[in-house]
Amino acid sequence: MSRAPKKRSSRGGGPAPSGGGRRRSGPPKGKASGSSGPSRGGSQRAGGSAGSGGGGGGQSRGRGRGGSRQNRGLGGDQVEGRHAVRELLLADKRRVREVVMIDDLDSADILDDISELCFETKVTLRVVTRRRFETEALTQSHQGVFARAQELPQRDLDDLVTKNAFLLVLDGVTDPGNLGAMLRTAECAGVTGIVLPRHRAVHISPTVAKTAAGAIEHLPMALVGGIPTALQQLQKLGVHTVGLDMGGDKSIFELGAALTQPVALVMGAEGAGLSRLVRQRVETLAAIPMAGQLNSLNVGMASAIACFEVVRRRQEENVHDREGS
Repeated sequence: MSRAPKKRSSRGGGPAPSGGGRRRSGPPKGKASGSSGPSRGGSQRAGGSAGSGGGGGGQSRGRGRGGSRQNRGLGGDQVEGRHAVRELLLADKRRVREVVMIDDLDSADILDDISELCFETKVTLRVVTRRRFETEALTQSHQGVFARAQELPQRDLDDLVTKNAFLLVLDGVTDPGNLGAMLRTAECAGVTGIVLPRHRAVHISPTVAKTAAGAIEHLPMALVGGIPTALQQLQKLGVHTVGLDMGGDKSIFELGAALTQPVALVMGAEGAGLSRLVRQRVETLAAIPMAGQLNSLNVGMASAIACFEVVRRRQEENVHDREGS
């Protein structure tokens, strides 16, 4: 069900790139022709007993054609997909330079939302032909809409540590589909911060943003030089670190009160799982018990199980506190 766009204070949008498209700063009134807007829019070992994970959606393409872009920061400057673009505009947390839309899309409420949000926030809406759009999009699963925005801001690791910290630390996840799915799950589970390694891991590519469906707008993220060092820092700040590994001494379901305190769940890379040094540095190694014939889970599935076990434990703690008061 479409979410009604929230009112926003006006904010200046950057100029649209020259050539190949019509500009609009207001909601559409039908199919694009002449100066009108677009049609109203159509449309482990990674953790616990988790094993090597397959990817999610398609891989990002380079600008136009070629491989995925390399970005030393968090990325997130090109957001593709309808839900991701709408959430970018609704969140209103970073500057959006423009939204680009194909001119012959079938009607859909979510595209009306996007167009109205562009009008309210004074973000340029550029309507282009499908052929032109395909030369500018960076993924195969763009759904006919993308936005160009300011890169996601990085947070310091210390800033992620709060009284109720619930962090997800990712030790070298390289598949953008997996990362996007994990971020979406993390946001739904109430994770308060994400820790990513600066090197040898995927950051927020267009495919990650599309798969995360807007979660990247609500998750503070820190890039760190090394996960082992970051774990030591978190422990000094009072955060209990739990590594998900099939060789863990305990089940994730047996950790009890440890999950109600400031906690960081540490997930390993697809296939390789937790690195040797990370396995040594976490305070607790926990497994997800397996009852079937297979002995591994996709890293995204494993992180979902672990995250919602934290949710369950914290809800039980809240109920206990209310009954005791």
